[in-house]
Amino acid sequence: MSIVSGILRIAEDEARAAEARVINSIELEIGQLAGIEIESLNFCFDVARRDTMAAEAALVIHDIPGLGFCPTCAKNVPVEFHLAVCGECDEALVDVFQGRELRVKSINVD
Repeated sequence: MSIVSGILRIAEDEARAAEARVINSIELEIGQLAGIEIESLNFCFDVARRDTMAAEAALVIHDIPGLGFCPTCAKNVPVEFHLAVCGECDEALVDVFQGRELRVKSINVD
């Protein structure tokens, strides 16, 4: 719930700064390694948005896959865990550089 509260706070602050009356949609980017349960996030959003500028807003979520760089084979490889062995060479722990994101990408307001 605290994550959703933060998202709504960001959206409402930006909407007020744009002198908007209502938030139509909030678009998020959430990495597969961010530790966010999407179903729970959606449930909390439905509850928390009541009596806010986002009371009728749609929540749009873009899933960001986990990616890492393998120093042994010098390739970017998909990862499913924070500590991952390269799927190409099975030699090195990869340096994860994508998939931990949790960011508000855009807000549609009127």
